[in-house]
Amino acid sequence: MLIDFFETLRKAEVPATPREFLDLIRALDNNLAFADLNAFYLLGRTCLVKDEKYYDRFDQAFSYYFSGLGELPMSLEQLIPDEWLRKTFSKQLTDAEKAELSSLGSLEKLLETLQERLNEQKGRHAGGNKWIGTGGTSPFGHSGYHPEGVRIGGESRHRKAVKVWDKREFRNLDDHQNLDNRNIQVALKRLRKFARTGAHEELDLESTIRATARNAGHLDIKMVRERHNAVKVLLLLDIGGSMDEHIQHIEALFSACRTEFRHLESYYFHNCIYESVWRDNRRRFDNRTATLDLINTYASDYKVIIVGDASMSPYEIAVPGGSVEHMNAEPGQRWIERITHHWPSIVWLNPVEQRYWPYTQSIGMVQSLVQQRMYPMTLEGLDGAMKELSKH
Repeated sequence: MLIDFFETLRKAEVPATPREFLDLIRALDNNLAFADLNAFYLLGRTCLVKDEKYYDRFDQAFSYYFSGLGELPMSLEQLIPDEWLRKTFSKQLTDAEKAELSSLGSLEKLLETLQERLNEQKGRHAGGNKWIGTGGTSPFGHSGYHPEGVRIGGESRHRKAVKVWDKREFRNLDDHQNLDNRNIQVALKRLRKFARTGAHEELDLESTIRATARNAGHLDIKMVRERHNAVKVLLLLDIGGSMDEHIQHIEALFSACRTEFRHLESYYFHNCIYESVWRDNRRRFDNRTATLDLINTYASDYKVIIVGDASMSPYEIAVPGGSVEHMNAEPGQRWIERITHHWPSIVWLNPVEQRYWPYTQSIGMVQSLVQQRMYPMTLEGLDGAMKELSKH
């Protein structure tokens, strides 16, 4: 099994050597990781990857080889054979056929029905409407279509899944990316409309030295307008999944914020904000920050910018346990309410074109939760967002 995993890494162009593979074997023999896929992931990456630039390739190879294994409860790991989830074809449905499909009514009913299928199913199914399989209209499996289902393995196609039994690592945003898109550059200059606080000028050391030298050694102090905006900004970024298609625009925004604001704190979340967020996407599962700690750490005078497409299942916002990644104790809307209550100066930037917002129920729900302070990532949208933040 591990030899096949090693070969998968090599095919993904991760330059792991046989010596490093033997180091991993010895570490496992010494029980450094036992019956814990997350611990094995960290141990494997430590032993087999010697350069951070290969982390993303390792994550993709690991996810491919252990597809969905880490997120499934033990009963599901044992009961769903890989053969059941092997994609052979995709059924093409018309809009009318899609409209005829209906949800099971609630998250609890969906999970209850999944358990029933696990108890009853005896073999592989593809193209069906009931059993766990691929390419059909069943709510369980992948590569098919259902308005609300549980994706097991595979890749997202319609973004309708209520639960995703798969865990992946999302790469960090690059805050050093060059802003080579002129439209983005112009739009992000709107961020400079924040009112400055603190000292309006600072010492220009080089000019002071030159002026003093020209003045025969008599001190001639030169001041310059403060180069960095002194406003305090908390940036919360949705990462992964449907946000992947907006990655260049979000990286540009992130890079500009890093340049513009001296006091900037940034954290990541996925789809909706819950009880914790994280700073490093490579350690998103073992090094998180409690959202309550954010509220208790950063004062109410921070300007909060949330960036995300707000495109998700309504269950992720309104229902405990609705997250696609974990069983959240409180609904996402409760956490958004806490955030908007603590930080009165807050906006939500949405990279999705505004004309498409009415067609996604979750976008409307988030708009209501942030008191209609959602803006598109356009020149006009950023201008409106910055005016909103300047009110407080």
